[in-house]
Amino acid sequence: MFLLQVVVVLLVAVGAGVLLVLTVQHESSQDASHRTLAVAEGFANTPGVARAITSPGASEVLQPRSRAAADGADVDFVTVVDRAGVRLTAAIPDLIGRHTNQDMAPLLAGHTVQSKAVGSVSPQYRTFVPVRDDEGRVVGAVGAGVRTSSVSDAVSRQMPVLLGGAAAAVAVITGGAGLISRRLLRHTHGLGPAEITRMYEHHDAVLHAAREGVLIVDGDGALLLANDEAHRLLDLPKDALGRPVRELGLPAPVAELLTSNRTATDEVHLVGGRVLAVNQRRTGTDGGPPGSVVTLRDSTELKALSGRAEAASSRLELLYQAGLGIGTTLDVTRTAEELAEVAVPQFADFVTVDLVEQVLAGDEPGGGAVRSFRRAACAGVLEDHPLFRPGEQLRLTETSPQVRGLLSGHAVLEPDLRAAGAWHRQYPERAREVVAYGITSLLSVPLIARDTVLGVVNFWLSEDSGTFEDDDLALAEELAARAAVSIDNARRFTREHGMAATLQRSLLPSGLPEQNALDVAYRYLPAQTNVGGDWFDVIPLPGARVALVVGDVVGQGVQAAVTMGRLRTAVHVFSALDLPPDELLARMDELADRIGQESGSAESDQGIMGATCLYAVYDPVERRCTMARAGHLPPALVTPEGRVRFLDLPAGPPLGVGGLPFETAEVVVPEGSELVLYTDGLVEERGRDIDEGLAGLAAVLAGARGCPEEVCAAVLDTLVTPGRSADDTALLVARTRVLPRERVARWEVPNDPAAVADVRTAVSAKLAEWGLGETAFVTELILSELVTNAIRYATGPIGVRLLLDRQLISEVSDGSSTAPHLGQAAATDEGGRGLFLVAQFAERWGTRYTSSGKITWAEQQLPTGYAGPRGVPEGSAAHPA
Repeated sequence: MFLLQVVVVLLVAVGAGVLLVLTVQHESSQDASHRTLAVAEGFANTPGVARAITSPGASEVLQPRSRAAADGADVDFVTVVDRAGVRLTAAIPDLIGRHTNQDMAPLLAGHTVQSKAVGSVSPQYRTFVPVRDDEGRVVGAVGAGVRTSSVSDAVSRQMPVLLGGAAAAVAVITGGAGLISRRLLRHTHGLGPAEITRMYEHHDAVLHAAREGVLIVDGDGALLLANDEAHRLLDLPKDALGRPVRELGLPAPVAELLTSNRTATDEVHLVGGRVLAVNQRRTGTDGGPPGSVVTLRDSTELKALSGRAEAASSRLELLYQAGLGIGTTLDVTRTAEELAEVAVPQFADFVTVDLVEQVLAGDEPGGGAVRSFRRAACAGVLEDHPLFRPGEQLRLTETSPQVRGLLSGHAVLEPDLRAAGAWHRQYPERAREVVAYGITSLLSVPLIARDTVLGVVNFWLSEDSGTFEDDDLALAEELAARAAVSIDNARRFTREHGMAATLQRSLLPSGLPEQNALDVAYRYLPAQTNVGGDWFDVIPLPGARVALVVGDVVGQGVQAAVTMGRLRTAVHVFSALDLPPDELLARMDELADRIGQESGSAESDQGIMGATCLYAVYDPVERRCTMARAGHLPPALVTPEGRVRFLDLPAGPPLGVGGLPFETAEVVVPEGSELVLYTDGLVEERGRDIDEGLAGLAAVLAGARGCPEEVCAAVLDTLVTPGRSADDTALLVARTRVLPRERVARWEVPNDPAAVADVRTAVSAKLAEWGLGETAFVTELILSELVTNAIRYATGPIGVRLLLDRQLISEVSDGSSTAPHLGQAAATDEGGRGLFLVAQFAERWGTRYTSSGKITWAEQQLPTGYAGPRGVPEGSAAHPA
């Protein structure tokens, strides 16, 4: 067979070579004819050739050109002849002037002549083309020729390539035939037909001896082959071969699968009480007969393994659910409840979580052996169980399963609670109730995180659910470990949140100072997850005025509370200087920027991340409110008629940004109006535009009636959802009052020392009218010293104002911006003791600046029991949150 293949290959190669040579020769001859035609036509049509043929000395002109054309076109010669057939050019110069043997008649008639002729050197392929002058007359002809030897040379040059290609083809085909023959010999091991037949018999025996069923079904659904195992598994009849599968009495799903020719992998089917795994693959996809090959495997014994695999899968699912469901909040009790809820009923019928008392409070558990716990969570498939309820305290013995687990650091299994003596001795009566209820198995796991004992989690199974196994220990410990980390995180957060809340409440005002200008109520609500940096303040100022402050520090936690305390203290310090609101915010901005720079240079995180502030000063005498804000939301003004508007104040940059000045705005406030100051936590919420929050606040304020305390309650009840606030909320509602005219006295004082006596007389009369005659001497002394000081050292108009509020307030105004200073006069000095006397007799005194100068003021306490001409106005009550 191999030699026959080689002979056939050689014959094919030789025939192909001969055919290729003939083809190359024919194509070379055609190429020679075409080349001579192209050269002759190109030269004949060259400009000047026709004129040169008819001109004297034609040979001298055309000979060089013809030689160059022949060399460039790779032809043997280019010859030009005249009408008489005389050569004007020739490859051999001696032939110039002789007649050519070419018949001129066809050329003179305008035809091209191609021929194969014998030339002076060798046979040639010739082509002659007529040459026409400008009038179309034939004046001569141009001929080009190629020797036949040139064509033979081209064929000879290609022969090695042809022969080499043929030899290579013979070698490749012969090698391939050899490899195929060797592969066949190797696969058949040199066996002949008899041996191969015997081998088929052996394979058939193996097929029927295999413990896996094998079926072959044709494209029409008829059974072609079934081994013995297939007969046994499917209970096939003896004459099953050749019959349609649907007539063999198989279950409908199996018959449908065998006749469907679809691919199946480990499909499980129930046949005669057996669980069979069926695999099926189609045949005939490469052009062969259609059908399918089916294998059957008895998987009845794998059913138990499948059950265990399903249990393992459910445990993995439980761990996945635990990862998602435990630790969603930073609340210790809620985290314990999540642990119990995740494990019921997937892992246990009942779950109880007992935590150390300090953990529930967010504190660090004490050292030593833990014996006392408080139940934090309990979940079960039924609600009427006798287990201890959440909130109850448990004191456990050293031999109890829970304490043994804590001492060992691993889960402790009590498979049968009826025989668990140590567990019964803890609470005998409760233990009997639990067993009688049907709870018979306990798995106790310690909750330990970062080497800190947090408590224990107990998994309980009822009698109907079986008992815990050793495989459950690892799962229970994994659940407990994950829950312990979440509980410890919640504990640490609870501690930090408590510290921050305590710190912030200690930094916020515990009550409101006494004053008569405003009736104030306030609310402060910390964020649900952590406290922030919101603050508020009510600061009495000289002249019966009151300052209202609301601010918000960016961030949450202890750092935000500390920053808030620093800013609040700074506001108190700057307000004591009686600075205008814009200048006070400018000082606050400088302070915030300085703190930020110092913190940045120290590479610490104690700086101010950002803060907003609103500072307003209300004067009950003039009913004027002066305000400025640093990036804070504008205040709301509610008129006595219930109209609400947000005051249009220049916003100003937040504190610490700098670069832009703050601006002050003034508004005259009708008596009985309400000034509402708030932080963004009241009106801003995720998913809601702040304009919607402001509109909601305006609607509540427009409909709220009653005292400021009731207005605060209405606003919070409407706008804040209890337990869901993500940011702090601070709210101040201040209802304005006006100091009655009869409690204000004013005098203009001439710039004359003699006018001091008139002031003393007028003041004495006004005090007598107010029923304060006994304070006249001190008040006259204070005012006389302040007026004298203004006349002596100040400029501009001088005015005196006397206010009767909670104190008796004396004020002297002038046009000078120089503040008086308290000095120590020597024993020999005649003056310098005026301010010293003022400081001695007044409760407090000071100076504040105005746009036109300054005001020097002094306050005196009213006599005990003084009721005033019409009774002293009642002060505003502090309304705590």
